[in-house]
Amino acid sequence: MEEAIYEKNKPLRSQIMTNNKKAVIIYTDGACQPNPGVGGYGIVLMYKNTRKEVSGGFRFTTNNRMEIYAVIKGLEILKEACKVTLYSDSQYVVRAMTEGWAVRWKKNDWWRNKDERAVNIDLWEKLLQLCEKHEVLFQWIKGHAGHAENERCDKLAYAALQQADLPLDEGYENAINSLKASH
Repeated sequence: MEEAIYEKNKPLRSQIMTNNKKAVIIYTDGACQPNPGVGGYGIVLMYKNTRKEVSGGFRFTTNNRMEIYAVIKGLEILKEACKVTLYSDSQYVVRAMTEGWAVRWKKNDWWRNKDERAVNIDLWEKLLQLCEKHEVLFQWIKGHAGHAENERCDKLAYAALQQADLPLDEGYENAINSLKASH
C-alpha cells in the first residue's frame, strides 16, 4: 500500500502522529454513470466501536470529482481535529495528496504545468484546507478486490447515484458553462 501523511507544504513526510487526537478510519469511493454523468459517493467512517455510513450524489459530475468529494465529505463529518487513516481506491486522489501534486498546483496558481490548468480546483481547495485541520494518512487500496469496506463504499456510491432529484454539482457545471462561454 502507498501511504503518506499530508502536512502543509510537506506532502511526503513520514512522521509519528500525535496521540492526543481521536484516531478515525475512513473509507471512500466515488462512482459516475456514464463519466461524466450522474455521480455518487460512499463513505464508511469508523471510530472505536462506532460506524457511520454516508452517501450522496449529483445529477451531473465526473468520477474524479466524486472520488475527491467523498474524501472531503468524510473529513467534514468529523466534529473535531482527528488523526485519520483514509483509504481510497482512487490513485488520482491518493497520489495528488501523497506526491504533493495538489499543493504544487495551488502554489502555481492552479496550473499543472505551463500549458494545463488543474481541474476540480474548488474541491482541491476544500481538501487541502481540511488536511490542515486533520492529520490525514492517505492509503491507496485496490478497488473491486474484495476489501469489505471498499466494496461497501462502492455499493453506497452506486445506490446514491440512482436516487431521484439529485442536486446540482455547482463546481462542475459552473466550470463547464465557463468553458462554453470562452469558446
